[in-house]
Amino acid sequence: MLGIIGGTSLLEFTFGHLQKKVVHTPYGSSELLMGSAIVLLLRHQNQRAPHRIAYRAHLAALSVSGVDRIISIGSTGSLKPDLSPGSLIIPDDYVSLSASPTIFNHSIGHISPEFSKELMETLAQKIPAARVGGTYIQTDGPRIETAAEIRWMAEVADVVGMTVASEASVAKELNIPFAAICTIDNYANGVAQEEVTYDQIVANARLYKKRTESMLKAIISGCT
Repeated sequence: MLGIIGGTSLLEFTFGHLQKKVVHTPYGSSELLMGSAIVLLLRHQNQRAPHRIAYRAHLAALSVSGVDRIISIGSTGSLKPDLSPGSLIIPDDYVSLSASPTIFNHSIGHISPEFSKELMETLAQKIPAARVGGTYIQTDGPRIETAAEIRWMAEVADVVGMTVASEASVAKELNIPFAAICTIDNYANGVAQEEVTYDQIVANARLYKKRTESMLKAIISGCT
């Protein structure tokens, strides 16, 4: 079964055809939206900021519900002038500046983090407008990064976000293939002239609502 994780880019959507289900795990409870072939998880449950998201509970809930592959849709800021707002990118690697959540708190376990090449190829086929390849860098949030931080990050990455790397790491610990497609909703702080605000990010997500809807349909048709 396909699991889809979404956040800011899905704020404008209603999912009345999916059934709500609260799943209890050793790491806490998560609300899932269940369909016949997909499970949708909205990551900012209970209005939680990025640094408070229950990643372990979310991913464990997907796992026990029968999800065997995950596509994450992440809102990002561009670190490169040639990656303009409105673009899509399928990252092939990531850097995390956050403390990585882990299920290995009472045992020793080491993973080799990665995005699933098979899922990346499927995304590339179904969403040809997306750029394939690039590095995602994750910060803790909820504050926006400083211009100095962005200049440093641009040396090693292409887009910056606050969630996908943590999701990818826990998914790998649970042996669930994982890939991401990132909407670029703004230039990161200092890359362009305009000020970066949360309201601006949400406004851009609304602007591209129809594109996101088409992207969701393509993901579901291609991965189920």
